[in-house]
Amino acid sequence: MKPNITITPPGPKARRLIARDKRVTSPSLPRCYPFAVSHGKGDNLWDIDGNRYLDFNSNIAVANAGHSNPHILNAIKRQLFKLTHGALLTQYPELPISFSEKLVKLMPKGLDMVFLGNSGADSIEAAMKLARYHNHRRYFLAFSGCFHGRSYGALSLTISKPVYRDGFGPFLDAVHAPYPYAYRHPSNDPEECVRDCVVQLEALLKKVGSKNVCAIFVEPIEGEGGYIVPPKSFFKELRRICDAHDILLVDDEVQAGCMRTGKFLAIEHFDVKPDVVCLAKALGGGLPLGATVTRKEFMRWPSGSHASTFGGNLLSCAAGIEALNILSDKRLGKKVTNDGKHVLKRMREVQEESKLLGDVRGLGLMVGLEFVKNKKTKEYATKERDEIVQRLFKKGVLVLPAGHSTIRLAPPLTISRDDLDSGLDIIADVVSKAGQEVRS
Repeated sequence: MKPNITITPPGPKARRLIARDKRVTSPSLPRCYPFAVSHGKGDNLWDIDGNRYLDFNSNIAVANAGHSNPHILNAIKRQLFKLTHGALLTQYPELPISFSEKLVKLMPKGLDMVFLGNSGADSIEAAMKLARYHNHRRYFLAFSGCFHGRSYGALSLTISKPVYRDGFGPFLDAVHAPYPYAYRHPSNDPEECVRDCVVQLEALLKKVGSKNVCAIFVEPIEGEGGYIVPPKSFFKELRRICDAHDILLVDDEVQAGCMRTGKFLAIEHFDVKPDVVCLAKALGGGLPLGATVTRKEFMRWPSGSHASTFGGNLLSCAAGIEALNILSDKRLGKKVTNDGKHVLKRMREVQEESKLLGDVRGLGLMVGLEFVKNKKTKEYATKERDEIVQRLFKKGVLVLPAGHSTIRLAPPLTISRDDLDSGLDIIADVVSKAGQEVRS
């Protein structure tokens, strides 16, 4: 269905709710637009004034299986009247075990031990502790533009925006290497971009001492940093470097995983096997659930060394099992791949005519639109990007910003082609008009 905006948002009910929110809610929450959600179904969300929107961000890549998916809802209902929580750290409830058994079947061969937490940041924290315990080294290495969470350990890695870190130091020992951002490399050559990044990465390892680095944390596609897709050779080089220096390669699939790119793990596109995989967001089918998956030989920490009261919550695992059933379906993967190609084709047609749209990139239904003031200088068009996001909201298409001047397109994977095209039509119209205004 097309969006149906009958009351200009924010409507009167939304304005009253937002006023209440300001009185009691932490101002640290970065709301993008005044959207007061009421309910959702499939790829649609409604606000409390009755407006219907197309969700083109899946509630930050959580609703991969669609909002209020009936299979997931029924799984939650079945468990709800049995027991809502069984503490995995003191008991042996079956659902978390069944969930973990199902999850490891979707992992690269050999990754067969699971720690269940509550979120993406939680899964990263577990991976950081695991890496430190495994080789007793001091430093972590991550990449420019990365986002791995806001809790203290994860925040030591995250550098996608200054506001996340300002005033919160000191952090754990982490160093950052450049992520291969081919669109902004002077050569415009993806492979030369990778070579430069690898040279700088190896120089950084030499500076801090490779024997002092316990793990390299990497997003297979940078999410918060701008939906940046690296060249395939980058991950081959990362694997080579990690093997040469006995460093763990930690794959953060929190946003890119769960079939978002057409494969269950985005790193599958790059033919590289990580040592640790971190998952969350869509993993719980809309409920809080995170997972850190690795090999038995790496997960040798003793009883009590790491645990979580709510990790592996029964309702979350009930939803998660059904989410895995849906999101591991190869037919869905094929659909996502085809839908992604369709989105790229349509948006690149817009790019050819638009003065503002500098780059269109992505895998599957994880597509970034980067806006620039000048296609030759590639100066960030942050203000223009932000205005486009607001205009799309007013027209009933919910997107989110990323990086300096990128919009991320990440609708539910179950979206129909008609709904996908309805959203793309509106995006094309808004972007085209914004570009015309720049020319005038």
